[in-house]
Amino acid sequence: MMKRLLQVALLAVFLTPTLAQMAEAGPMGRACLASPRKAKSMRLCACIDSVARQSLSRGDQRLAAKFFRKPQRAQDIRQSDARHHETFWQKYKAFGQRVEASCG
Repeated sequence: MMKRLLQVALLAVFLTPTLAQMAEAGPMGRACLASPRKAKSMRLCACIDSVARQSLSRGDQRLAAKFFRKPQRAQDIRQSDARHHETFWQKYKAFGQRVEASCG
């Protein structure tokens, strides 16, 4: 019983910071953490989320977060002739450049 209690306590100590970060993450951070990509890490996803919060509106973040699950959606928007998609894509490209510069 005591061994089990100690295991639960240790697990809570190690998971609490991770769970807190996940709870505070915005749409981009959550999408990054949920992605199947092998290169993801808590640090990288937190950095992407931070840059997204500085660079994109909340709605733009939600739209861009969908790209993690459906990469074809990014291609569709990039090729779209709709004015709002063109505007979004310009902001998204700038966001990508900032992520590259900031998050390595």
